[in-house]
Amino acid sequence: MAGQSRGQPWTSFIADEPRSRNLHEDGNPAHRLRVEHDRRTLLVHLSDEDGRGWTVLAVDRETRQWAVAQGQTQKNTAMRAYDELRS
Repeated sequence: MAGQSRGQPWTSFIADEPRSRNLHEDGNPAHRLRVEHDRRTLLVHLSDEDGRGWTVLAVDRETRQWAVAQGQTQKNTAMRAYDELRS
């Protein structure tokens, strides 16, 4: 796979509970991932490795246009990515 270091296996984000919508890197619970959507938009929330900031990808489900925002809080970063996508 592209980007994979030799001898370094890929790992996954996991959930502590079977039906949890919140995922974290296996072995690093501060590095979190969440995906949510409505009929128009898909939002992918990814925390920094240490959990202190966020990167949010907003994707229009019909056109696949996208916008990305980075910030300190998950909610405000998601709102900025969404607003950028819809502007």
